[in-house]
Amino acid sequence: MKKHIPNIITCCNLLCGCMATYVAFMSVSKPGPYYLIVAFCFIIGGAVFDFFDGFTARLLGVSSPIGKELDSLADVITFGLSPAAIVFDVLCWILPEAYTWAAAVALLIAAFSALRLAKFNLDTRQTMGFIGLPTPANALFWGGLALTLMQHRTWCEDNAVPVSILLVVGVLLSCWLLVCEVPMFALKFHDYSWKNNRLRYSFILASAAIIVLTKWTGLAIVVVLYIVLSILQSLLPQKVKSEE
Repeated sequence: MKKHIPNIITCCNLLCGCMATYVAFMSVSKPGPYYLIVAFCFIIGGAVFDFFDGFTARLLGVSSPIGKELDSLADVITFGLSPAAIVFDVLCWILPEAYTWAAAVALLIAAFSALRLAKFNLDTRQTMGFIGLPTPANALFWGGLALTLMQHRTWCEDNAVPVSILLVVGVLLSCWLLVCEVPMFALKFHDYSWKNNRLRYSFILASAAIIVLTKWTGLAIVVVLYIVLSILQSLLPQKVKSEE
């Protein structure tokens, strides 16, 4: 029975992604923060399940190829399709007449998330870190940004064209980040000493403070901070990086 527990947790992640996508698309016909908040909460729930399925598999010693493939399939929905649906919502209420091109732009997130996950499954370099932006981080960014824009809905509607252009540029940039060759650190610990985990501990503390102070907006800020810190770390001399 215990060999099935991680897969059950992964399926909970998948169900959260399905519900997030369903609720997000409902928001197209009923614009407002309520549906986006519910959809985003399902994404966060999926992220929690995504963490614990791998943790449970390692704890029970029951990792399997099926579990790895199932995890990627669930992540495509939870961290690919559902944030794409949220971005589609935002573009549609900013420019109501732009359904077709909004869908085309937003669904790029789902396509590049699938590509990123396929690369991850085959890339042996990503055991203790990532190459490119992880899909959960990308999903959290778009969820946090969408709720921030919804809180300033009147301003966004008054500046519909520039906001839409920035969103499209943001989508294209995030798609590139998903599949780029930029190394990004993971919150995985060999040990729990400060010396060997300065970057991780600093990031966690800073993220907690940012989220407490700025709430939903903080999630988007935290992802940007994660990207910046990862890029800075990749630019450090190898000797300095090895001490991290």
